[in-house]
Amino acid sequence: MHIRKIAITPGEPAGIGPDICLQICNQDWPCELIFIADPDLLQRRADQLGLNIDIQIADPNHAAITQTAGTLKVLPVKLSRQENPGKLDTRNARYVIETLRIAAQLCMDKTCDAVVTGPVQKSIINQANIPFSGHTEFFAEVCGGFPVMMLTATKLKVALATTHLPLKDVSQAITRPLLEKIISILHHDLQKKFSIQSPRIAVCGLNPHAGENGHLGLEELETIIPALDALREKGLKLTGPLPADTAFNPPILKNHDVVLAMYHDQGLPTL
Repeated sequence: MHIRKIAITPGEPAGIGPDICLQICNQDWPCELIFIADPDLLQRRADQLGLNIDIQIADPNHAAITQTAGTLKVLPVKLSRQENPGKLDTRNARYVIETLRIAAQLCMDKTCDAVVTGPVQKSIINQANIPFSGHTEFFAEVCGGFPVMMLTATKLKVALATTHLPLKDVSQAITRPLLEKIISILHHDLQKKFSIQSPRIAVCGLNPHAGENGHLGLEELETIIPALDALREKGLKLTGPLPADTAFNPPILKNHDVVLAMYHDQGLPTL
């Protein structure tokens, strides 16, 4: 059986990410976990938490072996300043970005099979004069791809038409070409990555009540409906635009494979 390698970034060194990384190493896993972090940070946090974890330097190029409880393999990246738990420090922002860059490169080189990211504090990264709106956009830029964010729970998949934007900018960002591109990618990846032969996609409107036929906004009439109609002509199974308070009800979810929300906080609270 092929053993997968997972690159893991703990995220903000002053936050809870290092704690979580240490705690998940208290059990066996059927894959190899490679943490991209400062080993001294992890050792300090283990001592603070009273955890007995054997921290080892990872060799990403060796054959993968499964994770054994009580061990942690780390690919070292040095902090600029020693962390103070609960206290953010702009001087460690570049460390956070470097861990993400290395994790992405490991996957692009096919050394690792996936990336799991710990929580970061976007504001402190930006205060360090490093433009950063989120993991989604960062990995897309590094990989040269087009980001489509989809989160999945046991029986619910939610994708986003826009990601980390101020609410005032969402309407202008939603265009017909954008929607057609995002829905086409979503359709393709549900087929190829989730083995859903004929994906059924429910699409939210932008405005309350999906615009009430233009009385509560024109985005549905002028942008969303034309985009959906064009894709339906290509054979895609699309429902909508639906009001968000309708789209996430059980009868709709039961008959669809994914819901596409127009913006971040329209879709993700349902997860």
